[in-house]
Amino acid sequence: MAAEHQVEEPEAPQRAGRPAPAWWSHPGGAAARRGAIFGGPTGAEDGGSSGTTSGATDSGADGGSIPTQRSNEEPWGGPAGPRRRRTTPALSSPRGLLIIAFVVVVASLIGGGLGVGVEGAAEGGRLTLHQQSGAASAESSRTAKVLHAVLPGVVYLQVDAGGQRSAGTGILLDANGHILTNNHVIAPQGAVGTVTVTFSTGQHHPATLVGRDVGSDLAVLRVEGVSGLTPATFGDSDNVQVGESVMAIGAPYGLRGTVTSGIVSAVDRPIMSGSLDSPAGHSYLDALQTDAPINPGNSGGPLLDASGTVIGINTVIRSSDPDSSDPYGSDSTSGSIGLGFAIPIDQATEVAAQLIGVGRATPPMLGVTLDRGFDGGAKVTDVQQRGSKLEAGDVITAADGVAVTDADDLIALIRGRKPNGTTELTVLRDGASLKIEAKLTSEPTDSTSTKA
Repeated sequence: MAAEHQVEEPEAPQRAGRPAPAWWSHPGGAAARRGAIFGGPTGAEDGGSSGTTSGATDSGADGGSIPTQRSNEEPWGGPAGPRRRRTTPALSSPRGLLIIAFVVVVASLIGGGLGVGVEGAAEGGRLTLHQQSGAASAESSRTAKVLHAVLPGVVYLQVDAGGQRSAGTGILLDANGHILTNNHVIAPQGAVGTVTVTFSTGQHHPATLVGRDVGSDLAVLRVEGVSGLTPATFGDSDNVQVGESVMAIGAPYGLRGTVTSGIVSAVDRPIMSGSLDSPAGHSYLDALQTDAPINPGNSGGPLLDASGTVIGINTVIRSSDPDSSDPYGSDSTSGSIGLGFAIPIDQATEVAAQLIGVGRATPPMLGVTLDRGFDGGAKVTDVQQRGSKLEAGDVITAADGVAVTDADDLIALIRGRKPNGTTELTVLRDGASLKIEAKLTSEPTDSTSTKA
């Protein structure tokens, strides 16, 4: 069962086209390896004290609007418009939480008292109170220690862009101040805003843009002159199994340091978020699915395994309203319904290393053009890669055993594969089904969204 926790935060470091379905929303807002894989500063980075610089790279950026949680709105207020009839009034201030908490506690005590009374009657009137088991208590203590160690590697982002303020979360990649987050967090209106980083205990520092990639919805920032940074520890998302326990950390609705928990619900979930005709662009995710509650403000934050290693970047949620006029999560009625999606960390760190090293991302590609209007698989219309075993007219129905229903599915699944690796495709050709081992190439992100 999904749960939500609040943990005490440690001290901060010292200063040194086809539209996507309406129900997709950005919540915008082996052995573990440390962030040292990203190395030190390179020429691709941009220094500066605040905002972004002209030297920063936008990889595949085509502008637009993917709003995140608006931090200048009263988080306890009701929806902007009367979308639904309420049977009880909306909370107007944090005080309302105390009232509800009090009612819940009293109700719990009454319910508990009734249960104890029945048991006591069965035992001749004696009350028997059962304590939490030692194993459960030890597990809770271990989880709290894991989170205490993890929190310094999580940061919170305030973005001012186009006269609007939005918020999200980020992850420290290394001790040099590199931060990984979602592109839609730092560019909620398509253009990159001025970004301020808040560490776990509230210290603020300006950040500069190193590079971003719209196609993967990832961006790398950097803070300078800050010592004592503790990078996150990164796991291996290739080994993640359905049913594993996970935790998410972020700032849902501005509540920094919020921890929620759940399980991995699915892997290799192909998703296209955003819209082809939106100036904000769109991205393709070969996602991990989780039921850990993710809400506006969680975007860019870590999805952790039970040992506290990062296995994903929380990026997309599914809205409960399939007819929502605001598919990007800015509507105050948007929130978690237990369907959250994270970019696998192996894919995210690969893109981050490219952005830091050369300033742009070059995702894996099959070297083919697809028919985006075709359903029932991904139909190949042209083959660019020399030596490819694919032919024009082929219909790809699966990649590495994962079903492909259209071009978007295939593009998303290929983006999650290793650069210059291989993938096994199930192909329909002339009425016959065959298996093809296809070699992947690396190319700059294609903005036409017809290539895989």
